[in-house]
Amino acid sequence: MEGFGDDVDSVQAFGLDVVTQLCEKLLAGGAPGLHFYTLNQAEPSIEIWKRLGLPR
Repeated sequence: MEGFGDDVDSVQAFGLDVVTQLCEKLLAGGAPGLHFYTLNQAEPSIEIWKRLGLPR
C-alpha cells in the first residue's frame, strides 16, 4: 500500500482486485452468498458484482 502513496485511483483499483479475489474464494469455498455494506458508495460493490459475473 505504501507504494501507491497518494494515488487514490491506484489504491481503489488495488482494493477492487483484492476484494474481488476474496469474494471468488468465498463463493468457491461454499459461501451461500455475499453481503456488502456500501455506506452510500455502491459503485465499488457494483463493480465487484460485475467482475464476479453474478446474476442480477
